[in-house]
Amino acid sequence: MKPKKKWVPLILAGAVLLSGNAVSQLYSPQTAYAEVQQPAPDTPLNKNKLQQPMAVQSVEKLDNGVKLDLGGEEAYIRLLTSDMAKVSILNKGEEEFVSPGIAKKDWPAPKFKVKEDDKRIVITTDSLTVDIKKSPFGIKYLDKNGNVINEDDIKGSGYEDGKPYVFKKTDKTENFYGFGEQTGGLNKRGYDIGMWNTDAYSYTKSTKYVYATIPFFIGLKGEKAYGLFFDNTYRSHFNMAKESDDYYYYYADGGKLTYYFINGPEIKDVVDRYTDLTGKINLPPEWSLGFQQSKWGYWQDDMVRVAKTFREKQIPADAMYADIDYMNDYRVFTWGPKYPDPDKLKADMDNLNFKYVTINDPGVKVDEGFDTYQEGTKNNFWVKNADGSPYVGYVWPGDSVFPNFLKTDVRDWWAKKHKALFDKGVAGIWNDMNEPAVFGGPGWSMPLDTVYEADDGSKKQNKEIHNIFGHLENEAAYEGFKVNKPNIRPFVLTRAAYAGTQRYAAIWTGDNTSNWDHLRMTIPMNSNLGLSGAAFVGNDIGGFAKPTSQDIPSPELFARWIEVGAFVPFSRDHYSWDKEQEPWAFGKEVEDISRKYISLRYELLPYLYNQFKHAQESGQPVQQPLVYHFQHDPNTYNNDDQYMFGDSLMIAPIVNQGATSRSVYLPAGVKWVDYWTGEEFEGGQTITKQADLGTLPIYVKQDSIIPRREVQQYTGEKKLTNLILDTYLSGQASYSFYEDDANTEDYTRGEFNVTDFRVEQKGNHIEFEQDKKTQNYASDIQSYTLKLHDAKEPNKVQAADNKYGKASSLDELNQQESGYYFDAAAKVLYVKIPANESHKVKID
Repeated sequence: MKPKKKWVPLILAGAVLLSGNAVSQLYSPQTAYAEVQQPAPDTPLNKNKLQQPMAVQSVEKLDNGVKLDLGGEEAYIRLLTSDMAKVSILNKGEEEFVSPGIAKKDWPAPKFKVKEDDKRIVITTDSLTVDIKKSPFGIKYLDKNGNVINEDDIKGSGYEDGKPYVFKKTDKTENFYGFGEQTGGLNKRGYDIGMWNTDAYSYTKSTKYVYATIPFFIGLKGEKAYGLFFDNTYRSHFNMAKESDDYYYYYADGGKLTYYFINGPEIKDVVDRYTDLTGKINLPPEWSLGFQQSKWGYWQDDMVRVAKTFREKQIPADAMYADIDYMNDYRVFTWGPKYPDPDKLKADMDNLNFKYVTINDPGVKVDEGFDTYQEGTKNNFWVKNADGSPYVGYVWPGDSVFPNFLKTDVRDWWAKKHKALFDKGVAGIWNDMNEPAVFGGPGWSMPLDTVYEADDGSKKQNKEIHNIFGHLENEAAYEGFKVNKPNIRPFVLTRAAYAGTQRYAAIWTGDNTSNWDHLRMTIPMNSNLGLSGAAFVGNDIGGFAKPTSQDIPSPELFARWIEVGAFVPFSRDHYSWDKEQEPWAFGKEVEDISRKYISLRYELLPYLYNQFKHAQESGQPVQQPLVYHFQHDPNTYNNDDQYMFGDSLMIAPIVNQGATSRSVYLPAGVKWVDYWTGEEFEGGQTITKQADLGTLPIYVKQDSIIPRREVQQYTGEKKLTNLILDTYLSGQASYSFYEDDANTEDYTRGEFNVTDFRVEQKGNHIEFEQDKKTQNYASDIQSYTLKLHDAKEPNKVQAADNKYGKASSLDELNQQESGYYFDAAAKVLYVKIPANESHKVKID
């Protein structure tokens, strides 16, 4: 069947009205975003037409909870664990809903008891009580001590004209975090939040709809945390006590009422359990943690030239990116005239020790001579109009069709198609435009009534599938590595996402703008994404979109941004105008600043890699808001311009134009050390830090060990033979160091090492010991350098009867198998310890 066009009028800047093929005559990459479209107006919840209060007619005990007869509806309250419950309210006979965001579906039933009287049904585990009021129906959650964690408001839950909704009680002390990718500040109390994946080019701090939908949040009340995941793929809405201090509510434009409740009481517990449910990240290849460079406009020669310049200027970097220019007239999985010799590009990148990543868009050009279009058409793989014809929308290739990623065989086909890229040396896949964006479409996307066919033959409309389109495409790209590059760790970067996308892809926050507002916004955006399971997150350093007030970012803005960008999980400079925005483009001072902080990132790669291991094990964010670590300190609840980079380093960036100092809050309960000066501070106070253009305020949590290494120009340039244990000690510090080959999937089969380090002040001496807990990987580490800050010159250093000799310089010590050197001016003691040292090392 020949594709049938379905156009919606498009208004471009200058009020030129276009439709149909007229769009293709005037559209170009330069004008396409002249007017960014937002979704159609919200459909408000009509509170005057809420469902009449339901009442429990009867109860049936299940192996993991209860089934309730509510008259016209029925409810399932299932206990997945002793601290997590799933609630479903359905029309009778309907099946419970499980979205593609859910990773774990089979949960062994926990031990629980059910008690019933004429007013209540009470389900109890060893850590959670679910108290169900029979009439009117409502749910209250209590901890094991009987404290109310969360409860339904008097308006309860139900459906309003097909829209599932839930009202919850709150009070003035409760704060809210998470919600995935959102603009504005960290604490979302008082926000009206919307979720509908939108190509929000050059969004602002008040933009409601951006690129990703993660309908999960964390409530923090009385210093105790809970999580709530509203698993609904339709457009959803969250009014977080904006309307009233007494309640908040959430609803969706359609679908079933399904949510998961997670009891903390620690934020860490909530994130861990939520990522058990939706999936934890897989360990990425180490190169993807290095610095990366991109531009919308690089041609093949540009990529090679820029890569060479990084090497010549000794600025570490690991990857270059090819934007849509590399394709043949934007046909996916092809190479075009701007990249005339991809085999040579592969050779050049290999010679320069650079990886390269190519963009991928889901729109497939309508072209009878294009193999991808031919194959998809032959196999009936496209999203359809309501009348059954393939939907055609206009994106970069012009008239385009879109794969129906809801079907497994379509995802499998798409995965295999990546061979055309991998065969030319592509190391990573960058999924863009996958909201999906459609130029001129309603809300800049497909019509709501376009149709997807599921594996079982059922038909689903776009209003249900839109928010998971990118998620499903990311799954296909991830599987593309498994099919075409078995045992090599995938690296997929995505713009659009749903809950659970973290198990397939890293997320970047889309087309930001080169201005100070956007630099400030990166911190709460990344922090809330991290709290929502997306540990691998970052932003376009320097800003992607050209600001209206200036031609390019100023040297000051870029310098401050590169300082922050070196300390986020995904670190990439990406821009879209002719003027250069590489680290050397702003003069020697900014080039030196860029080199300093990118080099520092590379020194810290062992620490950063281990933080990703923590994320893979527990869901812990790599970039964490202070409240994640210090939820019992109320001064952290609204702090959205500082963050923890891993467990030990606190970053307090300068994010205001012209500023050379800032106030820094030091969370209570620990001591802090100024990374640059060594000055120590008690927690629980605000200090002022002077910070010239080249200074990023960094503070180290006392009693920390930070593993680091020598600087490399790219990951894998040098074997890690000496691991530096950068130690800030007042009493006792420990670290469990994880190591594997950082590139393959062998770690999933047990090929890794875990070594526990412990450094302790005991009276007048310090002891160092290691415990090689797991040793299944052939490590290159031959020695450790214990670097002790604020130290005194020792009288002796020895392990059992082996006395360590004193070196006259750090260079001399580095040439020895063991020994020590004391830097009196810096008050730093370096102790070189063989990796096979089996005895405690005592420093007297």
